[in-house]
Amino acid sequence: MLEWNANSKSQGRSAVVICLVLMFVASASAHNGPPFPIIENKQLGPCIFALWTHPDVGTGAFYVFVEPRPGVAIPDDLKIQIGVQPLNGRLPEVMYPATRMKSRGQVEYDAKADFDRQELWRVRLVVQSSEGGGEAITQVEVTPPGFGRWDLLLYLLPFLLLAFLWFMGVSRARQRKREQTRSAIQRANHAPAPDAERVGS
Repeated sequence: MLEWNANSKSQGRSAVVICLVLMFVASASAHNGPPFPIIENKQLGPCIFALWTHPDVGTGAFYVFVEPRPGVAIPDDLKIQIGVQPLNGRLPEVMYPATRMKSRGQVEYDAKADFDRQELWRVRLVVQSSEGGGEAITQVEVTPPGFGRWDLLLYLLPFLLLAFLWFMGVSRARQRKREQTRSAIQRANHAPAPDAERVGS
């Protein structure tokens, strides 16, 4: 029972460490990871739009996913633009056209935008077509680019830590088992034989 409690406490401490590392990695790599949504399920004209972004200083990427409303087709003349401007208004808004990408299932439009500084930017999604359009406005924090190949190591860090802790736990369990087996063998070797006890008595 004592051994089980000790193992439980050790596993609890390991879980706390893993959670703390996951929280640290999530906060440290907030915008250096994969794209994330800034607009979702927004109806503009005959379609429903979702806007994802990867807002790096220098060149930021935008991904617009389009779905038609039930019973309506996506217009052939659909045009999408992305407007960006610093939230403080220090620069005028710049519009970037989005280009339709070749894909089998999902209708996707991609655009690139220039960001010169790490700060909050206003993002405007503008949709135009012969069957209607509209716009949606949001904002996003532009951050420095990631660390390239080091990003992968950063994202794998929690899993590497988990694997290390698991390996250490398994190694300690095996070591305890070997010690218990060794102790049992030693006790068996030093125990007096039953026949010898009878002869002595």
